[in-house]
Amino acid sequence: MNAFHHEPVMLTEVLEWIRPLPGGVYCDGTLGGGGHSGEILRLAGPGARLFGIDRDENAIAAATERLRAYPGFRAIHGNFHDAKALLQAADAPLLDGALLDLGVSSPQLDTPERGFSYHEDAPLDMRMDQSQGRTAAELLNTASEEELTGIIRDYGEEKWAARIAKMICEHREKQELKTTFDLVGAVDAAIPKAVRRKEDGHPARRTFQAIRIAVNDELNPLDQALCDLTDCLKSGGRLCVITFHSLEDRLVKRCFQRLRNPCICPPKAPVCTCGRKPVVKILGGGAIQPTPEEVERNPRARSAKLRVAEKL
Repeated sequence: MNAFHHEPVMLTEVLEWIRPLPGGVYCDGTLGGGGHSGEILRLAGPGARLFGIDRDENAIAAATERLRAYPGFRAIHGNFHDAKALLQAADAPLLDGALLDLGVSSPQLDTPERGFSYHEDAPLDMRMDQSQGRTAAELLNTASEEELTGIIRDYGEEKWAARIAKMICEHREKQELKTTFDLVGAVDAAIPKAVRRKEDGHPARRTFQAIRIAVNDELNPLDQALCDLTDCLKSGGRLCVITFHSLEDRLVKRCFQRLRNPCICPPKAPVCTCGRKPVVKILGGGAIQPTPEEVERNPRARSAKLRVAEKL
């Protein structure tokens, strides 16, 4: 449990934009090892409260140990998609700030038996919450070729999706896919060698991303979760969201834009008649990127983007 160490991505930027206030109330919807949460609590000082949500029980245990010196910390085992209900059940007041770091944590990637990494041969699991849901192996061995094509194309933005799905189905006709290297082998067989040689990064990374997103249903509830967390903010409270791939970032960007301008009147209407008022203002000028120094120190931060909205 105590090995769950994870360097928080864009920590300086998160603290700058979430602005920990003396005695403030916060939610970290993706608690992880508690790196962001610990600094928020430290800066907010005595009387501060932070509700940390995570569906990984190892993360809950590690963060609880790490943050035991802060009496205002409360860990909640659950999914940030249900943050509004979880916070209400915990009798949380309105928040001064909320944070979502949507990446897979280093301990999850670096623990081979979790099945997130294409660099280690391990059981195909990929569940964030290992207490429930179907594994990657169950998905890969039961989904139709058409469904697999859609998952890999839409969630991985993989142009070889159809060939990869076909190869997965051919593989499982002979033998079930059980390990990460079974999936890597199917991807390698589907993508031409000349293309693999030119690839920047591992050829299986997009497929692994796609299967992980599908297993954990990461994208479908995200829009509603962002709206729910905005509802939980005080006026002036800020929602900070860190994404690691373009699908998530586009969803966050569009949701924030819609909350900033929720009007549904026809574009040429002379006056607004729908009555929908702006809910947030967008801060930071759009997507905030990590510094080159951070990317050099922590290569996993290279694709990170931070977006910030403040409730009106």
